Amino acid sequence: MTKSTESDPTTPSTEEASLEDIAGDPSAVVTVDPEEVEREAPRVGISPELSMDPYGDEDLDMSRGDFASMLAEFDDDLQDVKEGDIVQARILKLTENSVILEFGFKSEGSVSLDEFKDPDALEVGDEVEVLLESLEDDDGVVVLSKRKADFLRVWEKIRAAHDADKPVKGTLARKIKGGVTVDLMGVDAFLPGSQIALRRVPNIEDLIGETYSFKIIKLNKRRRNIVVSRRVILESEREKKRDTLVKELLVGQVRQGTVKNITDFGAFIDLGGLDGLLHITDMSWGRVGHPSEVVNIGEALDIKVLDVDWDRERISLGLKQLLPYPWTEIDRKYPVGARVRGKVVSITNYGAFVELEKGVEGLVHISEMSWTRNIRHPSKLVSIGDEIEAVVLKVDSDDEKISLGMKQIEEDPWLSLPMKYPTGTKLVGKVRNLTSFGAFVEIEPGIDGLVHVSDMSWTKRVEHPSEEVQKGQDLEVQVLDIDAENKRISLGIKQLQDDPWPAISVRFAPGVECDGTVVRVQDKGVVVDLGDDIEGFVPASHSTVDNSEQLEEYFEAGDPVDLKVLESDAANRRIVLEVLTAPERKPPREEVVEEVDEVEAEAEAEPDEAEVETEVVAEADEVEEETDVEVDEEETVKEGES
Repeated sequence: MTKSTESDPTTPSTEEASLEDIAGDPSAVVTVDPEEVEREAPRVGISPELSMDPYGDEDLDMSRGDFASMLAEFDDDLQDVKEGDIVQARILKLTENSVILEFGFKSEGSVSLDEFKDPDALEVGDEVEVLLESLEDDDGVVVLSKRKADFLRVWEKIRAAHDADKPVKGTLARKIKGGVTVDLMGVDAFLPGSQIALRRVPNIEDLIGETYSFKIIKLNKRRRNIVVSRRVILESEREKKRDTLVKELLVGQVRQGTVKNITDFGAFIDLGGLDGLLHITDMSWGRVGHPSEVVNIGEALDIKVLDVDWDRERISLGLKQLLPYPWTEIDRKYPVGARVRGKVVSITNYGAFVELEKGVEGLVHISEMSWTRNIRHPSKLVSIGDEIEAVVLKVDSDDEKISLGMKQIEEDPWLSLPMKYPTGTKLVGKVRNLTSFGAFVEIEPGIDGLVHVSDMSWTKRVEHPSEEVQKGQDLEVQVLDIDAENKRISLGIKQLQDDPWPAISVRFAPGVECDGTVVRVQDKGVVVDLGDDIEGFVPASHSTVDNSEQLEEYFEAGDPVDLKVLESDAANRRIVLEVLTAPERKPPREEVVEEVDEVEAEAEAEPDEAEVETEVVAEADEVEEETDVEVDEEETVKEGES
């Protein structure tokens, strides 16, 4: 090895130089002899490969400073790394699923892209920390891990927080089976669903991205398992607040709370450590269909403490109690006789409730809806949401009740009926309904009068109105009486003709003998037809039959009989007769039984006719049901007249 210097009178131009000389003169130009380097390098601790070109025989000419710099640079690349260390690595390349990294002595390794918290922010050239798990696996590949490096960096902090029982901040990252993954200082921790809040969270997705304080409740370094809880912290906070509330909370207080949950019967309000119930009936003085109409989850509101039961840990709250009581001096605001407007908010079988203002409702009873119409259900006349006008009939502020009337908006047509239809007026109406005691005839829309069976014929005893009139028939009648107060009209058919009984009593004077026909057999005697729709009555004692219970064995409808008038009473419109010729006893009714069997067989063979009959009966039942109330009233009238 030779050493050359620039022209210097005190220094030879060229001389042999040893490896020790090179270390002391950085300006020297070194001519390397490969054989000498290989022989001398081990002695001074320098690898021969660093001072020669291993790929050729050319001399390596460089200054001592350049050579030292090259050694330092290479020494930096040869950082002391071993398996299990966290090393700095530089991103060489990004692929679809992984990140290619370079570290240490120009080695490369790959890490899965999903091990990075924010893969979209990665760029080539970025430096990251990774864990060197293995310098060489079975395939000769370096094994690196970003997730494990992050875990090890924060493990000591997490362990210290766990040991000191201190809360740590974390962010809810994503929902997984059974709970949520929490980003805790850059590593993933598991938050069970039951530990998210004090109560079950209906929609966990709404909390993703939120940052909370958590208590570390379980650690396992080997499995890198961290379990956290937010509920523990909330319970601790609630307990502290509860202790404070127990001392401060009093009935009648107004406090601020937050709506936590809504049910069909009310809303639960967080008072800051304790929950109270705001019942639906205490939300508003008015009608509330569902609590969600008044409050929303998360809403902060002022509420009044109505009752506290520490034994059962129940707190009753009120919202409407913060508003003025609407029924104060309500009778002055809505005096009897005043016309008011309101909205129908509820309909029942007996009427409709009308909201006059928030918290004040009145009832329009079904009987107060129309002067003339027979309303079977309020929904036939009004619907929920309708705006109606009514008259105040009665106010009871103590029981919070207001009676309203719709029909009072119009004049009562019944008041003018006595003048419009005085007694004796003849008019034509339509038969609307038939009952067992008479027929209802509509004389004008919504106003019906009753023709009682006793007013259908002067001479004939009418058992059912269908013997004389039919439903839907236009019928001429005469007004007998109008009771406007009780809304009743009595009509008659027989009154259209003169009373024939004065002449009948002369024609059938006592002692007159005549022929007749049996109409029907009754318990106390026999009804006979004397002709011209004139009926007479034969008492059992004058029927020539000794035992009145055997009348049906001697008489049947249609039998001719010889009669004699015993009494003719024009005032009571009756004729009493006796039988002159004793009838013969009828044979047993075996044939009748056979005829009944034949009729039943025919009925089974013709089901369609039976169905029609059933429909007719059902329709009749419906008609009777509609007129039950009117029936009772009219029967009472007739009994009074009798």
